[in-house]
Amino acid sequence: MYKLDLEKVIKKIKSEKAKKVLLHLPNGLKPKAKDITDELRSKTSAEVFIWSGSCFGACDIPIEAQNIGIDLIIHFGHTNWRN
Repeated sequence: MYKLDLEKVIKKIKSEKAKKVLLHLPNGLKPKAKDITDELRSKTSAEVFIWSGSCFGACDIPIEAQNIGIDLIIHFGHTNWRN
């Protein structure tokens, strides 16, 4: 079972005024991508995209995201990172 702090993500999207948000998920969370996306879309005005490529950790950032004007990448990983 995964415990995701979507309220924190929603606050970040709103504080950044992000219009295009990319979800970057490890393979274990990809089956939950639609549920996560639906929640974020219902509580923000952001357009949310799902990265379907690889996700081998926080260092594996999809640089191609800049080509479609992504404002914010939300990376869910296996380890808690602090801001």
